[in-house]
Amino acid sequence: MKKLSNTLYRVANWKILLGLLLIYMVFAGYFLKNAAEKINELAGKKIDVIDLTVGFNPEKTLQMVADYGDTARVYYAQTELTTDIAYPIIYAFLFSIILSLLYRNKAYTPFSTLNILPFFTLIFDCLENFSIVFLLKNYPSQSHSVATFCEVAKLLKWLTLGAILVLTLYGLIRLLLSKFSIKP
Repeated sequence: MKKLSNTLYRVANWKILLGLLLIYMVFAGYFLKNAAEKINELAGKKIDVIDLTVGFNPEKTLQMVADYGDTARVYYAQTELTTDIAYPIIYAFLFSIILSLLYRNKAYTPFSTLNILPFFTLIFDCLENFSIVFLLKNYPSQSHSVATFCEVAKLLKWLTLGAILVLTLYGLIRLLLSKFSIKP
């Protein structure tokens, strides 16, 4: 982990940040948005995607899988195994670079490997994606255990993402305060 963290600190720069931000915006604003719209279209109603739900409700996840219908389930599973595998990799590197730029050589860094936290979000997101694919591909057989695992992975994904956003905001505030020589 320390080696990955050091590598990220070493390669982090504004060009890489801007490149990753552009790729992220294309994925989030085009590919994933269009995939969600297509899933709703194929389902014949607005259901949205399991990935973006918040809260802990395995029964809701199982109901969403049932509500998609055969065609939407196939399309959703394909999306999870392609676009939604690339997307977490992109945002993990994006947020790792952001954290690296904000916390590199700072006295207030809580610990030196802070910049690898986004890779934990990536792991939880992939576990969530694989459990969603399992549920989609095995329908009409429904596994409450897999739905619960999916919900745990999703909850951990959102919690680690929230921590990343708080750390990013904190780092930005510290950066702005230091630029204007204001002591917190």
